[in-house]
Amino acid sequence: MNEHDALQTVADLMCLAARTAPKTRGVDVVLIRTTTEGDRARLADEMDRIAAERDQAFFARDAENLRASGACVVIAARSHRAGLAVCSWCGHASCEANEAAGGTCVFNHIDLGIAASSAAGAAALHHADTRIMYTIGTAARNIDLFDEPTTSALGLPLSATGKSPYFDRKMPAPPRRS
Repeated sequence: MNEHDALQTVADLMCLAARTAPKTRGVDVVLIRTTTEGDRARLADEMDRIAAERDQAFFARDAENLRASGACVVIAARSHRAGLAVCSWCGHASCEANEAAGGTCVFNHIDLGIAASSAAGAAALHHADTRIMYTIGTAARNIDLFDEPTTSALGLPLSATGKSPYFDRKMPAPPRRS
């Protein structure tokens, strides 16, 4: 098995870990997919666009990390209110008030975080380098990587090189303004 195939296997195991991670009230709001090389190029291009448009250089840095990756898992959450009688963590008095305001249930984000952490743990168990990146998730939502609306998303790129590209990262030079 070569490193590319090994990364694909680890990505599959990460998807399994994310799927079986605990979910609020047993309701699965998590969407998971491994990316193709074409997906990664589209995501990186969108991250570069965001970097330039919003003057956020770290999106460009993360785009370069993604381009250097052999695989990537993207995990998202769909909207579902937990329906807890006592909560208000979202800032609204009730799930009904949250819905009326067009809010998002905080437990969607919590479930996403647990799923992403479980996936990162699976990568660590197999000694594949990864890092949880909200920048990839932002790009995934912008390009509609999933076939349904999502409240939030995270990306976990994977690398199998002598040194992890996801740590000791340098920020790119800021774009020149005319």
